[in-house]
Amino acid sequence: MCADVYHTVDGPAEAVYTEKRSKFLAFVRPVTTEDDVKTVLSAFQHDYYDARHVCYAYVLGPDGARFRANDNGEPSGTAGKPILGQIHSKGLTNVLVVVVRYFGGIKLGTSGLTVAYRTAAREALDAAPVVERTVDGQLVAVVPYTGLNAAMRVVKELSPVVVEQGYSGMDCRLVLRIRLSVMPQLKERLGKIEFLRIEDETTV
Repeated sequence: MCADVYHTVDGPAEAVYTEKRSKFLAFVRPVTTEDDVKTVLSAFQHDYYDARHVCYAYVLGPDGARFRANDNGEPSGTAGKPILGQIHSKGLTNVLVVVVRYFGGIKLGTSGLTVAYRTAAREALDAAPVVERTVDGQLVAVVPYTGLNAAMRVVKELSPVVVEQGYSGMDCRLVLRIRLSVMPQLKERLGKIEFLRIEDETTV
């Protein structure tokens, strides 16, 4: 995964997998924070209160560094881990996969459970729309009118998103957003404009 590019899901998806009368309902949801995860999980636990198990895994952050898997009462490693493995195998982040199991009366064994949870998660992820997104940087540049044309030439050539543009006295304030890997070039070009100053810089 490139430092400023990642892949995630662009919407929800679902799948149903049945094995020996046990039904596995798999759901994919886009999330960006642990609070998002808690909110979505709470809704599933409420809606599927009668299910034997509500298992899940999630990956967060552009680098996929934050992740968790939960077996929710299934034998250790038979549910959350295979779900997480499917997210990782697709190279996705900012995604939560929940698999709800309704027991069908026949035990599947640990290997059977692992296959069932993995298959249900994979089928739901296969149905999910995937998009490529970038990690962006944002800066605030203040430039006098005398340098505005030069600043706008840089904007035209490097194509940052102009988030905001406003005027105060003889100065123009530009809030610009651009892919993180291009940010050094943008700062260098803007830095050559006389009297332009960069007041703030963040990653978004």
